[in-house]
Amino acid sequence: MSEFWLISAPGDKENLQALERMNNVTSKSNLSHNTKFAIPDFKVGTLDSLVGLSDELGKLDTFAESLIKRMAQSVVEVMEDSKGKAHETLLANGVDLTSFVTHFEWDMAKYPAKQPLVSVVDTLAKQLAQIETDLKSRTAAYSVLKANLENLEKRSTGNLFTRTLSDIVSKEDFVLDSEYLITLLVIVPKSSFAQWQKTYESLSDMVVPRSTKLIAEDNEGGLFTVTLFRKVIEDFKVKAKENKFIVREFYYDEKEIKREREEMTRLLSDKKQQYGPLLRWLKVNFSEAFIAWIHIKALRVFVESVLRYGLPVNFQAVLLQPHKKSATKRLREVLNSVFRHLDEVAAASILDASVEIPGLQLSNQDYFPYVYFHIDLSLLD
Repeated sequence: MSEFWLISAPGDKENLQALERMNNVTSKSNLSHNTKFAIPDFKVGTLDSLVGLSDELGKLDTFAESLIKRMAQSVVEVMEDSKGKAHETLLANGVDLTSFVTHFEWDMAKYPAKQPLVSVVDTLAKQLAQIETDLKSRTAAYSVLKANLENLEKRSTGNLFTRTLSDIVSKEDFVLDSEYLITLLVIVPKSSFAQWQKTYESLSDMVVPRSTKLIAEDNEGGLFTVTLFRKVIEDFKVKAKENKFIVREFYYDEKEIKREREEMTRLLSDKKQQYGPLLRWLKVNFSEAFIAWIHIKALRVFVESVLRYGLPVNFQAVLLQPHKKSATKRLREVLNSVFRHLDEVAAASILDASVEIPGLQLSNQDYFPYVYFHIDLSLLD
Protein backbone atom coordinates (compact mmCIF):
# COMPACT_ATOMS: atom_id res chain seq x y z
CA MET A 1 0.00 0.00 0.00
CA SER A 2 1.12 3.56 -0.69
CA GLU A 3 -0.30 4.73 2.62
CA PHE A 4 1.67 5.65 5.73
CA TRP A 5 0.81 6.49 9.32
CA LEU A 6 3.25 8.79 11.08
CA ILE A 7 2.83 8.56 14.85
CA SER A 8 4.75 9.53 17.96
CA ALA A 9 4.75 8.56 21.62
CA PRO A 10 6.72 9.90 24.62
CA GLY A 11 10.31 8.71 24.77
CA ASP A 12 10.28 7.51 28.37
CA LYS A 13 10.88 3.88 29.32
CA GLU A 14 7.19 2.96 29.63
CA ASN A 15 6.34 4.28 26.16
CA LEU A 16 9.40 2.86 24.49
CA GLN A 17 8.23 -0.50 25.83
CA ALA A 18 4.77 0.27 24.41
CA LEU A 19 6.33 0.96 21.03
CA GLU A 20 8.15 -2.35 21.23
CA ARG A 21 4.87 -4.12 22.01
CA MET A 22 3.28 -2.38 19.03
CA ASN A 23 6.10 -3.57 16.77
CA ASN A 24 5.76 -7.14 18.01
CA VAL A 25 1.99 -7.28 17.57
CA THR A 26 1.92 -5.62 14.15
CA SER A 27 4.74 -7.83 12.92
CA LYS A 28 3.24 -11.12 14.16
CA SER A 29 -0.20 -10.20 12.79
CA ASN A 30 1.28 -8.91 9.52
CA LEU A 31 -0.52 -5.59 9.97
CA SER A 32 2.20 -3.13 9.04
CA HIS A 33 5.87 -2.49 8.42
CA ASN A 34 7.25 -0.10 11.04
CA THR A 35 10.42 2.01 11.00
CA LYS A 36 11.75 4.77 13.22
CA PHE A 37 11.25 8.24 11.77
CA ALA A 38 14.15 10.51 12.71
CA ILE A 39 13.26 14.11 13.51
CA PRO A 40 15.97 16.54 14.69
CA ASP A 41 15.75 18.60 17.89
CA PHE A 42 14.53 22.09 17.04
CA LYS A 43 14.58 25.34 18.97
CA VAL A 44 11.19 25.14 20.62
CA GLY A 45 10.56 28.73 21.71
CA THR A 46 7.39 29.34 23.71
CA LEU A 47 4.39 27.04 23.85
CA ASP A 48 2.24 29.94 22.60
CA SER A 49 4.37 30.16 19.46
CA LEU A 50 4.02 26.40 18.97
CA VAL A 51 0.23 26.70 19.06
CA GLY A 52 0.39 29.29 16.27
CA LEU A 53 2.84 27.14 14.32
CA SER A 54 0.53 24.15 14.68
CA ASP A 55 -2.25 26.01 12.85
CA GLU A 56 0.13 27.36 10.23
CA LEU A 57 1.66 23.94 9.57
CA GLY A 58 -1.80 22.42 9.16
CA LYS A 59 -2.61 24.90 6.40
CA LEU A 60 0.84 24.48 4.83
CA ASP A 61 0.43 20.68 4.86
CA THR A 62 -2.88 20.95 2.96
CA PHE A 63 -1.38 23.43 0.49
CA ALA A 64 1.70 21.27 -0.16
CA GLU A 65 -0.41 18.16 -0.75
CA SER A 66 -2.66 20.04 -3.16
CA LEU A 67 0.38 21.43 -4.99
CA ILE A 68 2.07 18.09 -5.57
CA LYS A 69 -1.22 16.59 -6.76
CA ARG A 70 -1.54 19.40 -9.31
CA MET A 71 2.07 18.90 -10.39
CA ALA A 72 1.56 15.15 -10.78
CA GLN A 73 -1.51 15.84 -12.92
CA SER A 74 0.49 18.32 -15.00
CA VAL A 75 3.13 15.66 -15.68
CA VAL A 76 0.40 13.29 -16.89
CA GLU A 77 -1.10 15.97 -19.15
CA VAL A 78 2.25 17.01 -20.61
CA MET A 79 3.37 13.45 -21.33
CA GLU A 80 0.09 12.71 -23.20
CA ASP A 81 0.88 9.60 -25.25
CA SER A 82 3.12 8.26 -22.46
CA LYS A 83 0.61 8.76 -19.64
CA GLY A 84 1.14 5.20 -18.44
CA LYS A 85 4.78 5.99 -17.70
CA ALA A 86 4.13 9.40 -16.16
CA HIS A 87 4.19 8.21 -12.55
CA GLU A 88 7.49 6.45 -13.13
CA THR A 89 9.00 9.90 -13.55
CA LEU A 90 7.60 11.20 -10.24
CA LEU A 91 10.61 10.81 -8.00
CA ALA A 92 11.91 12.50 -4.87
CA ASN A 93 15.64 13.10 -4.73
CA GLY A 94 16.12 10.49 -7.44
CA VAL A 95 14.23 7.64 -5.72
CA ASP A 96 10.62 6.48 -5.80
CA LEU A 97 8.28 8.22 -3.36
CA THR A 98 7.77 5.21 -1.08
CA SER A 99 11.53 4.75 -0.68
CA PHE A 100 11.99 8.43 0.08
CA VAL A 101 9.35 8.35 2.81
CA THR A 102 10.61 5.13 4.39
CA HIS A 103 14.24 6.33 4.35
CA PHE A 104 13.52 9.95 5.22
CA GLU A 105 16.41 12.04 6.53
CA TRP A 106 16.07 15.68 7.50
CA ASP A 107 17.89 17.98 5.05
CA MET A 108 20.05 20.05 7.39
CA ALA A 109 21.58 22.07 4.54
CA LYS A 110 18.27 23.23 3.14
CA TYR A 111 16.34 23.52 6.42
CA PRO A 112 18.86 24.06 9.26
CA ALA A 113 17.51 22.66 12.52
CA LYS A 114 19.51 25.27 14.46
CA GLN A 115 17.26 28.00 13.11
CA PRO A 116 14.09 28.93 15.00
CA LEU A 117 11.12 26.80 14.00
CA VAL A 118 9.35 29.88 12.65
CA SER A 119 12.21 30.46 10.21
CA VAL A 120 12.20 26.84 9.02
CA VAL A 121 8.44 26.97 8.41
CA ASP A 122 8.81 30.32 6.63
CA THR A 123 11.49 28.87 4.33
CA LEU A 124 9.21 25.96 3.42
CA ALA A 125 6.22 28.24 2.84
CA LYS A 126 8.17 30.60 0.56
CA GLN A 127 9.66 27.69 -1.39
CA LEU A 128 6.24 26.13 -2.06
CA ALA A 129 4.66 29.49 -2.91
CA GLN A 130 7.36 30.14 -5.51
CA ILE A 131 6.92 26.69 -7.02
CA GLU A 132 3.16 27.27 -7.30
CA THR A 133 3.68 30.66 -8.96
CA ASP A 134 6.09 29.16 -11.50
CA LEU A 135 3.76 26.18 -12.06
CA LYS A 136 0.85 28.45 -12.93
CA SER A 137 2.82 30.57 -15.40
CA ARG A 138 4.60 27.67 -17.10
CA THR A 139 1.58 25.39 -17.43
CA ALA A 140 -0.70 28.27 -18.50
CA ALA A 141 1.56 29.13 -21.43
CA TYR A 142 1.82 25.47 -22.45
CA SER A 143 -1.95 24.94 -22.08
CA VAL A 144 -2.73 27.87 -24.39
CA LEU A 145 -0.28 26.53 -26.97
CA LYS A 146 -1.70 23.01 -26.66
CA ALA A 147 -5.31 24.24 -26.96
CA ASN A 148 -4.52 26.26 -30.07
CA LEU A 149 -2.80 23.27 -31.64
CA GLU A 150 -5.68 20.93 -30.72
CA ASN A 151 -8.17 23.32 -32.31
CA LEU A 152 -6.17 23.32 -35.53
CA GLU A 153 -5.82 19.53 -35.42
CA LYS A 154 -9.57 19.10 -34.86
CA ARG A 155 -10.21 21.20 -37.93
CA SER A 156 -7.96 18.81 -39.86
CA THR A 157 -9.69 15.65 -38.64
CA GLY A 158 -13.39 16.45 -38.87
CA ASN A 159 -15.71 15.42 -41.68
CA LEU A 160 -15.85 17.16 -45.05
CA PHE A 161 -18.54 19.54 -43.77
CA THR A 162 -16.40 21.00 -40.99
CA ARG A 163 -12.73 20.21 -41.49
CA THR A 164 -10.23 22.64 -42.94
CA LEU A 165 -9.54 22.13 -46.62
CA SER A 166 -6.15 23.80 -46.73
CA ASP A 167 -4.35 20.45 -46.70
CA ILE A 168 -6.69 18.94 -49.33
CA VAL A 169 -7.14 21.46 -52.12
CA SER A 170 -4.53 22.90 -54.45
CA LYS A 171 -4.41 25.88 -56.75
CA GLU A 172 -4.87 23.62 -59.77
CA ASP A 173 -8.34 22.55 -58.53
CA PHE A 174 -9.80 26.02 -59.12
CA VAL A 175 -10.47 28.54 -61.86
CA LEU A 176 -9.03 31.69 -60.34
CA ASP A 177 -9.07 35.39 -61.20
CA SER A 178 -11.93 34.99 -63.68
CA GLU A 179 -14.55 37.68 -64.00
CA TYR A 180 -17.21 35.22 -65.13
CA LEU A 181 -16.28 31.71 -63.92
CA ILE A 182 -15.96 30.27 -60.39
CA THR A 183 -15.17 26.82 -59.01
CA LEU A 184 -17.37 25.51 -56.20
CA LEU A 185 -16.78 22.58 -53.86
CA VAL A 186 -19.70 20.18 -53.42
CA ILE A 187 -20.09 17.42 -50.83
CA VAL A 188 -21.81 14.38 -52.30
CA PRO A 189 -23.00 11.35 -50.28
CA LYS A 190 -21.09 8.19 -51.16
CA SER A 191 -24.22 6.49 -52.39
CA SER A 192 -24.84 9.35 -54.83
CA PHE A 193 -21.49 9.55 -56.64
CA ALA A 194 -22.95 8.09 -59.84
CA GLN A 195 -25.99 10.36 -59.67
CA TRP A 196 -23.72 13.40 -59.29
CA GLN A 197 -21.70 12.50 -62.34
CA LYS A 198 -24.88 12.09 -64.41
CA THR A 199 -26.73 15.21 -63.24
CA TYR A 200 -24.33 17.97 -62.11
CA GLU A 201 -24.15 19.57 -65.57
CA SER A 202 -27.94 19.91 -65.71
CA LEU A 203 -28.54 21.21 -62.19
CA SER A 204 -28.39 24.74 -63.58
CA ASP A 205 -27.65 26.64 -66.75
CA MET A 206 -24.09 27.63 -67.48
CA VAL A 207 -22.31 24.73 -65.75
CA VAL A 208 -19.02 23.97 -67.48
CA PRO A 209 -19.18 20.42 -68.92
CA ARG A 210 -16.75 17.82 -67.62
CA SER A 211 -15.54 20.28 -64.95
CA THR A 212 -16.08 18.01 -61.92
CA LYS A 213 -13.31 16.17 -60.14
CA LEU A 214 -13.23 14.13 -56.91
CA ILE A 215 -10.49 15.63 -54.75
CA ALA A 216 -11.19 14.01 -51.35
CA GLU A 217 -13.49 11.57 -49.62
CA ASP A 218 -14.24 10.22 -46.17
CA ASN A 219 -16.59 7.53 -44.79
CA GLU A 220 -19.66 9.63 -45.49
CA GLY A 221 -19.06 11.24 -48.85
CA GLY A 222 -16.78 12.91 -51.36
CA LEU A 223 -15.66 16.43 -52.17
CA PHE A 224 -16.13 17.34 -55.81
CA THR A 225 -15.21 20.46 -57.75
CA VAL A 226 -17.54 21.99 -60.30
CA THR A 227 -17.02 25.12 -62.41
CA LEU A 228 -19.84 27.39 -63.50
CA PHE A 229 -20.70 30.99 -64.28
CA ARG A 230 -20.85 33.29 -61.26
CA LYS A 231 -24.36 34.55 -62.03
CA VAL A 232 -25.93 31.09 -61.52
CA ILE A 233 -24.29 30.31 -58.16
CA GLU A 234 -27.46 30.72 -56.09
CA ASP A 235 -29.61 28.74 -58.51
CA PHE A 236 -27.02 25.94 -58.57
CA LYS A 237 -26.89 25.82 -54.75
CA VAL A 238 -30.68 25.46 -54.51
CA LYS A 239 -30.88 22.71 -57.13
CA ALA A 240 -27.90 20.90 -55.61
CA LYS A 241 -29.48 20.94 -52.15
CA GLU A 242 -32.69 19.47 -53.58
CA ASN A 243 -30.60 16.51 -54.71
CA LYS A 244 -28.79 16.27 -51.34
CA PHE A 245 -25.60 17.74 -52.78
CA ILE A 246 -24.23 20.37 -50.38
CA VAL A 247 -22.11 23.25 -51.61
CA ARG A 248 -19.30 23.87 -49.15
CA GLU A 249 -18.62 27.57 -48.66
CA PHE A 250 -14.99 27.86 -49.61
CA TYR A 251 -13.00 30.32 -51.67
CA TYR A 252 -9.42 29.56 -52.50
CA ASP A 253 -7.08 32.09 -50.90
CA GLU A 254 -3.46 31.11 -51.32
CA LYS A 255 -2.23 33.54 -48.68
CA GLU A 256 -4.76 32.28 -46.09
CA ILE A 257 -3.95 28.64 -46.81
CA LYS A 258 -0.25 29.36 -46.51
CA ARG A 259 -0.83 31.21 -43.23
CA GLU A 260 -2.82 28.28 -41.81
CA ARG A 261 -0.16 25.76 -42.78
CA GLU A 262 2.58 27.93 -41.32
CA GLU A 263 0.56 28.34 -38.11
CA MET A 264 0.32 24.57 -37.69
CA THR A 265 4.06 24.18 -38.30
CA ARG A 266 4.85 26.98 -35.85
CA LEU A 267 2.62 25.56 -33.12
CA LEU A 268 4.08 22.07 -33.52
CA SER A 269 7.58 23.53 -33.31
CA ASP A 270 6.74 25.68 -30.27
CA LYS A 271 5.16 22.71 -28.48
CA LYS A 272 8.21 20.56 -29.17
CA GLN A 273 10.51 23.31 -27.89
CA GLN A 274 8.50 23.81 -24.70
CA TYR A 275 7.86 20.12 -23.97
CA GLY A 276 11.36 19.17 -22.84
CA PRO A 277 12.08 22.18 -20.59
CA LEU A 278 8.58 22.04 -19.03
CA LEU A 279 8.76 18.32 -18.29
CA ARG A 280 12.23 18.72 -16.77
CA TRP A 281 11.01 21.63 -14.64
CA LEU A 282 8.01 19.60 -13.46
CA LYS A 283 10.18 16.62 -12.51
CA VAL A 284 12.71 18.74 -10.59
CA ASN A 285 10.14 20.86 -8.80
CA PHE A 286 7.77 17.98 -8.09
CA SER A 287 10.70 16.41 -6.26
CA GLU A 288 11.36 19.66 -4.36
CA ALA A 289 7.69 20.08 -3.44
CA PHE A 290 7.33 16.45 -2.32
CA ILE A 291 10.48 16.64 -0.21
CA ALA A 292 9.18 19.86 1.38
CA TRP A 293 5.83 18.15 2.09
CA ILE A 294 7.43 15.29 4.01
CA HIS A 295 9.55 17.79 5.96
CA ILE A 296 6.29 19.57 6.86
CA LYS A 297 4.90 16.25 8.12
CA ALA A 298 8.00 15.83 10.27
CA LEU A 299 7.58 19.35 11.66
CA ARG A 300 3.93 18.68 12.46
CA VAL A 301 4.89 15.56 14.41
CA PHE A 302 7.52 17.54 16.31
CA VAL A 303 5.23 20.46 17.17
CA GLU A 304 2.23 18.29 18.11
CA SER A 305 4.44 15.97 20.18
CA VAL A 306 5.80 18.89 22.22
CA LEU A 307 2.31 20.32 22.68
CA ARG A 308 0.90 16.92 23.62
CA TYR A 309 3.72 15.49 25.73
CA GLY A 310 5.30 18.69 27.07
CA LEU A 311 8.87 19.78 27.74
CA PRO A 312 11.68 18.82 27.74
CA VAL A 313 11.40 17.42 24.20
CA ASN A 314 11.36 13.62 24.46
CA PHE A 315 9.39 11.53 22.01
CA GLN A 316 9.88 8.78 19.45
CA ALA A 317 8.34 9.05 15.98
CA VAL A 318 7.50 5.89 14.02
CA LEU A 319 6.42 5.42 10.43
CA LEU A 320 3.91 2.62 9.85
CA GLN A 321 3.05 1.27 6.42
CA PRO A 322 -0.16 -0.80 6.61
CA HIS A 323 0.14 -3.97 4.55
CA LYS A 324 -3.43 -3.88 3.22
CA LYS A 325 -6.55 -1.77 3.56
CA SER A 326 -8.53 -4.58 5.17
CA ALA A 327 -6.05 -4.56 8.09
CA THR A 328 -6.23 -0.84 8.90
CA LYS A 329 -9.12 -1.14 11.34
CA ARG A 330 -7.31 -3.87 13.28
CA LEU A 331 -4.08 -1.84 13.20
CA ARG A 332 -5.90 1.17 14.61
CA GLU A 333 -7.31 -0.98 17.43
CA VAL A 334 -3.81 -2.25 18.27
CA LEU A 335 -2.42 1.30 18.46
CA ASN A 336 -5.27 2.57 20.59
CA SER A 337 -4.88 -0.36 22.95
CA VAL A 338 -1.09 -0.10 23.24
CA PHE A 339 -1.17 3.63 23.92
CA ARG A 340 -4.38 3.65 25.95
CA HIS A 341 -2.49 4.91 28.99
CA LEU A 342 -1.66 8.22 27.25
CA ASP A 343 -5.28 9.29 27.45
CA GLU A 344 -7.58 6.84 29.21
CA VAL A 345 -10.80 8.74 28.42
CA ALA A 346 -10.12 9.13 24.70
CA ALA A 347 -8.81 5.59 24.33
CA ALA A 348 -11.80 4.10 26.12
CA SER A 349 -14.27 5.85 23.85
CA ILE A 350 -12.32 4.84 20.74
CA LEU A 351 -12.08 1.22 21.81
CA ASP A 352 -15.77 1.05 22.71
CA ALA A 353 -17.18 -1.59 20.38
CA SER A 354 -20.43 0.33 20.12
CA VAL A 355 -18.63 3.24 18.48
CA GLU A 356 -18.13 2.71 14.76
CA ILE A 357 -14.84 4.12 13.47
CA PRO A 358 -14.42 4.43 9.70
CA GLY A 359 -10.89 3.05 9.81
CA LEU A 360 -10.24 3.75 6.15
CA GLN A 361 -11.38 7.37 6.30
CA LEU A 362 -9.67 8.77 9.35
CA SER A 363 -8.49 12.35 9.01
CA ASN A 364 -5.88 14.38 10.83
CA GLN A 365 -8.70 15.93 12.86
CA ASP A 366 -9.61 12.61 14.57
CA TYR A 367 -8.33 12.45 18.13
CA PHE A 368 -6.12 9.57 19.26
CA PRO A 369 -4.12 9.02 22.45
CA TYR A 370 -0.93 9.45 20.41
CA VAL A 371 0.20 11.98 17.79
CA TYR A 372 -0.92 10.80 14.35
CA PHE A 373 -0.60 12.07 10.78
CA HIS A 374 -1.52 10.44 7.51
CA ILE A 375 0.54 10.27 4.29
CA ASP A 376 -1.39 8.92 1.30
CA LEU A 377 0.66 8.55 -1.87
CA SER A 378 -2.26 6.97 -3.75
CA LEU A 379 -3.61 10.51 -4.12
CA LEU A 380 -0.93 10.98 -6.77
CA ASP A 381 -2.12 8.04 -8.91
